[in-house]
Amino acid sequence: MARLVVDPVSRIEGHLRIEAQLDGGKVSDAWSAGTMFRGIEIILKDRDPREAWIWTQRICGVCTMVHALASVRAVEDALGVDIPDSARIVRNLIAGSQMVQDHVVHFYHLHALDWVDVAAALKADPAKTSSIAQSISDYPKSSTTYFKGVQARVKGVVDSGQLSLFASGYWGHPAYKLPPEVNLLAVAHYLEALAWQKDFIRMHAVLGGKNPHPQTFLVGGMSTAMDPAEPFAVINPETITFIRKLAQEARKFVEQVYIPDVLAVAPIYKEWFGYGEGLGNFLSYGDYSSGNQKDPSTFLFPRGVVLNRDISKVLPVDASKITEFVNHSWYEYSGAHGDGKHPFQGETIPNYTGPKPPFEYLEVDKKYSWLKAPRYDNKPMEVGPLARMVVGYAAGQPDIKKAVDGVLKALNAPPTVLFSTLGRIAARALECQIMASKLEGWVDELASNMAHGKVSVFNPVRWDPDTWPSGTTGYGWHEAPRGALGHWVEIEGKAIKNYQAVVPTTWNGGPRDAQGQRGAYEAALLKTPVADPNRPLEILRTVHSFDPCIACAVHVVDAKGREYTRIPRVD
Repeated sequence: MARLVVDPVSRIEGHLRIEAQLDGGKVSDAWSAGTMFRGIEIILKDRDPREAWIWTQRICGVCTMVHALASVRAVEDALGVDIPDSARIVRNLIAGSQMVQDHVVHFYHLHALDWVDVAAALKADPAKTSSIAQSISDYPKSSTTYFKGVQARVKGVVDSGQLSLFASGYWGHPAYKLPPEVNLLAVAHYLEALAWQKDFIRMHAVLGGKNPHPQTFLVGGMSTAMDPAEPFAVINPETITFIRKLAQEARKFVEQVYIPDVLAVAPIYKEWFGYGEGLGNFLSYGDYSSGNQKDPSTFLFPRGVVLNRDISKVLPVDASKITEFVNHSWYEYSGAHGDGKHPFQGETIPNYTGPKPPFEYLEVDKKYSWLKAPRYDNKPMEVGPLARMVVGYAAGQPDIKKAVDGVLKALNAPPTVLFSTLGRIAARALECQIMASKLEGWVDELASNMAHGKVSVFNPVRWDPDTWPSGTTGYGWHEAPRGALGHWVEIEGKAIKNYQAVVPTTWNGGPRDAQGQRGAYEAALLKTPVADPNRPLEILRTVHSFDPCIACAVHVVDAKGREYTRIPRVD
């Protein structure tokens, strides 16, 4: 058997190391390690809880807003604050637009090159690419001349010897199967998506003040003033017209480009519906309320748990059953060794005990990651778009059931194909389509509220700390693009006593727990074929299908210039 090391895993946020044991050309065991530490929870101690959302956004440089939302919800829960309806809609628009942009960016810029051979696009016949494009979509940019231009741009990059975006690819790898014409189509849309996402996320600049790190959240609502008669108000008729146009353009791009591309690529890689299955346990906190944000029955994405791939029933989520273990993580816990801690009792005490660099392999029988190991009822869970689609499908949510059934019918396949690497890609695309279809409706809701004088976006009922209880706790949940995100806060004496964030990539990318149970990445990599250990493309396909965000999960990077293990090492 051979040990293969991929460090760092690129095209993600943060620093991730994967070690995989190969046996007979397949992965027989795997270990996922976050290799950086940040400590935002420590920074938050003794601060004003009303400003926690500003700090928590710095957990990540990509999905910043999601931490602001979970944070204000946690403090609102602790203080018993309800937000106005218009604030709910603004939050839905900010979070929903983040999800749409994030999913498109993931597919094209973080994951597509695991399936698309850029070099092969140079061999394509642009006329055939044009024919394929027009057969699957009415997207206007589909002429032969257009694809000739894209091909010429790619050739110019290759001939220059400075591959820039396309450097270090495994071009020519035997696992690439797309015809040259489909490769050219995907590369063209890769470039289109770069421009599209930059324009679309202006919704955050309007409603959030900036992107990344929006600045308009408040405990109690938002600071985005609404006034139909005031041209300098953040939300006025001109704003509504602008963000409605952005929502319409987003829906067009998703429906005319993203979804057709997924449907064009997936059938050529159908065997990947049989790889990357993973745990079979799925958790969704639920989110995107149509009314009371505390009422799960109003959620677009249902709250629930599905265990052992059993989609015949959805179990309720019990917040008391969430724990985090550090048996294989570089942290210490007070109390009994091996016990998991609920986030309200959670501790962030870093203690690196791993090998001194440079080293060849992690000490995987001991502690090997800066990620903790979250568990629900002592079970490892997968979170993210696939989890939301599985829970929603099992719960019979109409939008989700219609979308999933449509894809399953096209594939002539049972729902179990979703439990796979390609299933995660399909689930993310379907979720993006569902979300893109909702944005314009929320814009209309906001316009209706403004027209009927419902312009309040902030509830000041608990803004004065003198009105707070002497001690209180609360938690805030959000279904971020990458999955179930939770923030837990304990407030004492008008300040934060303890703060813990359990993020999607901690759920998915965490190490073993006290019982030796693998995390979602580790489980999903089992039985993955690896054609060329020197170019572990197949491992990247499954890991990238989760869209890792290690910066979020580990919450100071080694400043001593440590040398990372080269890619790969094989005995």
